[in-house]
Amino acid sequence: MTIDQQTTFADVFGYDPTVRYSAPGRVNLIGEHTDYNDGFVLPFAIDRRTTADIAVREDRLLRVASAFDPDGGIHEVSLDALDPATMNGWSTYVFGIAWALQDRGSDLSRATGLDVFIDSDVPVGAGLSSSAAIECGAALAFNDLWDLGLDRPALARIGQFSENNAVGAPTGIMDQSASLLGAADSAVFLDCRSLDAEVVDLGFAAAGLELLVMDTNVEHAHATGGYAARRASCELGASTMGVPALRDLAVSDLHRAEELLDDETFRRVRHIVTEDQRVLDTVRTLREQGPRAIGELLVRSHESMRDDFEISVPQLDLAVEVALREGAVGARMTGGGFGGAAIALVDQAERERIGTAVSAAFAEAGYTAPTVFVVHAAAGARRD
Repeated sequence: MTIDQQTTFADVFGYDPTVRYSAPGRVNLIGEHTDYNDGFVLPFAIDRRTTADIAVREDRLLRVASAFDPDGGIHEVSLDALDPATMNGWSTYVFGIAWALQDRGSDLSRATGLDVFIDSDVPVGAGLSSSAAIECGAALAFNDLWDLGLDRPALARIGQFSENNAVGAPTGIMDQSASLLGAADSAVFLDCRSLDAEVVDLGFAAAGLELLVMDTNVEHAHATGGYAARRASCELGASTMGVPALRDLAVSDLHRAEELLDDETFRRVRHIVTEDQRVLDTVRTLREQGPRAIGELLVRSHESMRDDFEISVPQLDLAVEVALREGAVGARMTGGGFGGAAIALVDQAERERIGTAVSAAFAEAGYTAPTVFVVHAAAGARRD
């Protein structure tokens, strides 16, 4: 059968589910590529969610299907045969969580099989972490239904471990932390070394602000070269500078770094070191002055990703440029780069006009039309 957005659990599996879990995508307000450098990030969960309708089986089979699987059908694996080497495609985001739980010490010997149907309104490929939404919904569900007793920070680590070792994408822990720890009109200030997380009030609603997402519809793939190459540059920079991670360098160390590193590696390092500082400055500014004062920090972040980390693309630059020209408080690309989305912090009354201006600029440039929509900071993963 062909599975589409109208298909339900019952259509695929022939009976009704017994429970639903959901987990949100995320927008990273600021702090890009700092997570795998042990640094600081400030993402928030968004009101776009992935749902997992689930029923418990009497055997040991884990079966998954999805509304967005172009091939349709059911993917299955035995809980006794979990192995990343035999996983492929989108189902790895679910199967990999079960494998990671087992690999990291959870006892699945008495776990029962499950039928799982995934649906989502988190845009895929937009840099809003549709993958982490699947992982976190699955992790919370498995933890509950198999009575594993893990807390949410531990589940975030499971999600990252699965993405690194089953999916094969060398990502940090930011996405899973945002998806599991998010709260309404709040961001998650995360120290990616200690995994200490603090919920920070954004204050967007009280200030009459909204966050506009401008999805360029330029797709990216983190498991491919650009992301891995940036991570390798960061590791080279840290080792040359004699520190465990770039988190351990301050802005005042950049003069010495420029003397020791080749130009490209230095610029990669400069982005991470200054971006960490921008995250700290953004948290302080939100607390002391409110969200209207963070615009310049967002803009400097984009410039650093464009010029030093070189992960932007012309469509992202155009979206940011037009949003700022039309009066946005601040704007930047968000996510891993090489495509995906930019964000703009805008007055509620101006969102339609700014979105229309961005779309018109894309048309004039001959680019594929962007998808422009508003997101609000929302609650993290939950049992619905």
